[in-house]
Amino acid sequence: MLKNTQLPIQNTLQSKGSILDLGKPVVMGIININEASFYADSRITKVEQVLAKATQMLNDGAKIIDLGAASSKPGEPISSPDQEIEVLIPAIERIKKHHPSCWISVDTYHSKVAKASINAGADMINDISAGLIDESMLPCIADLQVPYCMMHLIGTPETMQSNCHYDDLEAAVLAYFMERIKTAEEFGIKDIIVDPGFGFSKDTKQNFELLKELRFLELLGKPILVGLSRKSMIYKSLACTAAEALNGTTALHVIALQQGAKILRVHDVKEAVEVIRLMELL
Repeated sequence: MLKNTQLPIQNTLQSKGSILDLGKPVVMGIININEASFYADSRITKVEQVLAKATQMLNDGAKIIDLGAASSKPGEPISSPDQEIEVLIPAIERIKKHHPSCWISVDTYHSKVAKASINAGADMINDISAGLIDESMLPCIADLQVPYCMMHLIGTPETMQSNCHYDDLEAAVLAYFMERIKTAEEFGIKDIIVDPGFGFSKDTKQNFELLKELRFLELLGKPILVGLSRKSMIYKSLACTAAEALNGTTALHVIALQQGAKILRVHDVKEAVEVIRLMELL
C-alpha cells in the first residue's frame, strides 16, 4: 500500500486566455458522435443534434463538453483520424458559435485530430493513451499550449483487457503517470490532468481497488479526472444494464469526490452536479 501524502493540487487550467477554476469539482459532459460507444443513449449520429445536447448539458451545469468521434470500448480497433475530423470540426464550430465561452474537450489519441480540433475552437485534449498511441501527440500539445488529460492505459482499446496483471496496481499506475508527466513537461506541456482509466487495462476488482485508493494520485500534484459513468464495473456488479446504472454511478461519484476527484466525466450532467452541490454542504 502506498502512503498517501497531501500535496498542493493545481486548481486552474488555462487555454487561449480563458481560465477554468477547479477550486471545486466540475462536471464534464460526454457527447459521443459515433454509433459504437458502449452506452447507446449517449450516441449522437447527426452533428445537428450535438448543439441541442451540449446546450442542455451546459444548462444543467456542465463546465466542459467532451466530444468524441470514436469509441474506445474494449476490442475497438484504432480509429481513422480523418473520419474523426470530418465529424468533430462541424460540431466544435457549432457549439462555439452559440456558446463561445464553453470549454470543449476533444477525446482523441491522434495528433492530427488534436491540432484540427484546437484550431477549430476546442480548448483541451483528452487522450486515453497519454501520447503512447501517437508519438506526435505530446509535441503537438506542447505547440498548441492547451490543457492535456492523460489516462492510464496499457496497449490499445483492442488489446487492453489482456493487460490487467499488476504486482502492485497503485504503484504501477503511479509510475506510469510519473514517466508520462515527466515526458510531457519536457516537451513543454504546462496543464496536465490525470485519469486513472477505470475499465481500461483493469478488471472489475481492480477498478474498485483503484477507486478506494484514488487519493494516492494526489502525489502527482495534478487534477484528477474520473470516468465512472455507467461503466461495466457498475452494471456488471449490480446485474443490470448500462441504461440502468445511473444510481450506481451516483454512488461511486460520491466516493470519487471524497477521494479528491476534481473533474467528473459523465453522461448525466444534472445528477452529477447535484452530487457536487450536496457534497459541498458536508
